[in-house]
Amino acid sequence: MRRFVFSLLILSLVIFGSLPVSHGQSAAIGSKVAARANSSLKLTLPVKEGSLRFAVMGDTGSGTDKQRQVANMMVQYRNIFPFDFVLMMGDNLYGSESAKDFETKFSDVYKVLLSDKVKFYATLGNHDLPMQINYANFNMNGKEYYRFKKGNVAFYSLNSNYMDKKQLAWLESELAKDTSDWKICFFHHPPYSSAKGHGSDQQLREIVEPIFLKYGVNVVLAGHDHVYERIKPQKGIYYFVSGAGGRLRESDVQTSPLVEKSFDRDMHFMLFEVVGNQMYFQAISRTGETVDSGVLVNQRKQK
Repeated sequence: MRRFVFSLLILSLVIFGSLPVSHGQSAAIGSKVAARANSSLKLTLPVKEGSLRFAVMGDTGSGTDKQRQVANMMVQYRNIFPFDFVLMMGDNLYGSESAKDFETKFSDVYKVLLSDKVKFYATLGNHDLPMQINYANFNMNGKEYYRFKKGNVAFYSLNSNYMDKKQLAWLESELAKDTSDWKICFFHHPPYSSAKGHGSDQQLREIVEPIFLKYGVNVVLAGHDHVYERIKPQKGIYYFVSGAGGRLRESDVQTSPLVEKSFDRDMHFMLFEVVGNQMYFQAISRTGETVDSGVLVNQRKQK
């Protein structure tokens, strides 16, 4: 009788979705539930052995249920696409920034990923206080701008709030000696955007784009506009706007010759996979819908 009641309890949990599933769960029932949940996910990335895999999200720090739903979808996709780290596009915390806010707007939201040792690399947005550079989970190590490398890919986190001469001199110096196959810069304000909320930051673009072109930057990732945009390659550089991980400006994208693909109906995050001279990407909504996907070819390797 007790076994029968236990079986009914497990069945009800599975049917009504109350049984928590986390990455790497080893229990047999947990594995079956995870497999069943993942069966509806549509992955466009190849998941090749030895590839570099990471996620991207922006403007996340709202602490809302919808932000948590995006985080939950990231966990589900990580079961079939085991990414190692996440790039954050700024506006990591909206409103107050007490110790409690760091919990409710970040660490509690991404608890499953953090417990699985997924690293988050942040950049500062216009809503972020500079003190965030000292928050351990943002991996900024006390710096407003910094560089790190994974395999054949170099990542540059920039502070687009204050693109002063010191930061630009550092960026040029680092890029000049960087022999990585892929160079990715990520920061908050988009050099190119068609969104009505903010749009292209032309002043920033005039400052950084010549440097990107001179030293062979491949991909630029930004947030700020609470939408998704894949910009048509500008002077050979790939630009993305991913600023709807915690807030959304619905119907904000304007018709523009700049944009190759956009999505402003729901929140989203992105997945990337680097395989040699190819970089695959997939943009996924809060509900698991694939809103864009494709593959980028390393521009410098084509020459």
